[in-house]
Amino acid sequence: MTSDDLLVRRAEKSDTEEIFGLAREFALSFRPQRAAFDAAFPLLLENPDALVLVAVVDGDVRGYLLGYVHLTLFANGHVAWVEEAMTQHGFRRRGLGRALLEEFEVWARSMDAGYIALATRRAPEFYAALKYESAGTYYRKVLKPEQPGATP
Repeated sequence: MTSDDLLVRRAEKSDTEEIFGLAREFALSFRPQRAAFDAAFPLLLENPDALVLVAVVDGDVRGYLLGYVHLTLFANGHVAWVEEAMTQHGFRRRGLGRALLEEFEVWARSMDAGYIALATRRAPEFYAALKYESAGTYYRKVLKPEQPGATP
């Protein structure tokens, strides 16, 4: 694959099926449910504080990134948060993740974000290569354990 084969762009409604498939592959703690996905996806596309990007190879969506920018008090303004970043299994280590994250960085800067953060236990070498630093521990509390696929 060459860089000419890869296109990173904003997600569109027509990407729904491919992104849903990737989200199902991505999720470990929760199993994405179709009705919830269908309700959320159009709202995310319209939200000016959210960005959904896709990595397209030969016309097919092979990765996506969902991120936000939001105001904070401690950071003197906006910060950006990567909520989900996923590259399809057979397309990893081909530059898709890097391209998605770099495009998100461009958008975050345009939104005057002071920094970008994300929580993950996967691919620490990938994030370090892009100059991301480990900055803390991630805690969570599941509020809806009755959801199918949720871990208590």
